[in-house]
Amino acid sequence: MLPLQCQAVPAKRVISMNDDVGALQGELHGWLEATWDPRMTLGEWWRQLAESGWGYAHFPADRFGKGVQPAAAGMLSRAIQTFGAVPPPGGFATAMAAPTLIDHGTDDQIRRWLPGLLTGADAFCQLFSEPNAGSDLAGLQCRAEHDGDTWVVNGQKVWTSSAQIANKAMLVARTNVEVPKHAGISYFFIDVRQPGVEIRPLRELTGRAVFNEVFFTDARIPAEDLIGGEGNGWAVANTTLAYERGRRSTGGVSSWASPGPLAGDLERPAGAFTGIRSVAPDFPAPTTAKRLAAVARALGRSSDPVLRQRLARLYSLEQAFALTGQRARDLGAAGGELAGLPNLTKMWSSHLYRESRAVTFDVLGQRGALFGYDESDAEVIEALTGIDGFAELVEVALFAAAPPIYGGSDQIQRNIVGERVLGLAREPGDDRKVPFKDLPKNS
Repeated sequence: MLPLQCQAVPAKRVISMNDDVGALQGELHGWLEATWDPRMTLGEWWRQLAESGWGYAHFPADRFGKGVQPAAAGMLSRAIQTFGAVPPPGGFATAMAAPTLIDHGTDDQIRRWLPGLLTGADAFCQLFSEPNAGSDLAGLQCRAEHDGDTWVVNGQKVWTSSAQIANKAMLVARTNVEVPKHAGISYFFIDVRQPGVEIRPLRELTGRAVFNEVFFTDARIPAEDLIGGEGNGWAVANTTLAYERGRRSTGGVSSWASPGPLAGDLERPAGAFTGIRSVAPDFPAPTTAKRLAAVARALGRSSDPVLRQRLARLYSLEQAFALTGQRARDLGAAGGELAGLPNLTKMWSSHLYRESRAVTFDVLGQRGALFGYDESDAEVIEALTGIDGFAELVEVALFAAAPPIYGGSDQIQRNIVGERVLGLAREPGDDRKVPFKDLPKNS
């Protein structure tokens, strides 16, 4: 079993930001030749990958990284996959919790939490949204009250992705109702596999239950797991959301295997998770124009001028999205950034999902009304239609309703860009001055 804590974060040799990527790839290849063994457990492999610094090379040298630019780290992760080894774990732990911890955590918190995040020993979920606090996240009402050397949590969260396999979580909770709503929020890491935490799955349009609702009844958090200081949770949460929307994106790949002790992957041979199924986080929709064009040809619809135009438009949007991501990585490598790009990227990915959905159903026609909620149904439908991967095409199309909402709705992204990038006036209101306890609440 993997240890959930390490006594110290191992130091790494600092690699210059200007080092030749080819030289880095050569060094990585040598390490892989000496280390990779598909017979070792996935947990052991991820531990070695994290400790080597190659898994998250853009992290600081004393934080399990090598101090390279994100774009170079993305190339290195793809080189791991090309070699035939398993890329590092993905998900909330590595993409959001770990960089937030590095930005806001104390040395002690980083020492205790970072190893589990990067080795896949811990699986995280994000406990932000509530039934009456989604787009208005600062209106959250889940309470955390100080009780000696712990915090006691009561309340509810909803739309929590992957909570069913998570053992830990990022939690924002209200710790002070006497101050304006943004000032009374604190940010915690919490163990969600404890008495007082109940996780209930929410079945979606696709038939899956990726989302969950989570209830807290006197759940406890050690005082030392308050991240960023009491009352500073809004700033810390915005850091997490920025990483969720693509801040410092590497453009690399991560493994499709699930981290954490509950999913059951850590004890399996690492070789079981090699192949092409790694996750590329910077492209939102696996239903691409090229794939749909192949389906259109198979259905004899490739000569339809309107459909050809729709496919060309989707392909152009995909390429522009990819090039914008590359532009951001190039700017990052040069020490710059494009103001508001994470928010713009979030809106663009939502638009791509919607456009992909529309083109999918245009291509499939009446066949798009078919859908199987389990594997046997999907096989029957694929046999009837003669389209390989038919179930995945329709499932992605059905899922397209979610991205414009989760991670901050499109409307919220527009507000952020308007206020923080374009300098437009805030919407009128005194909620930043009135104590939270005196604000009207949704029933």
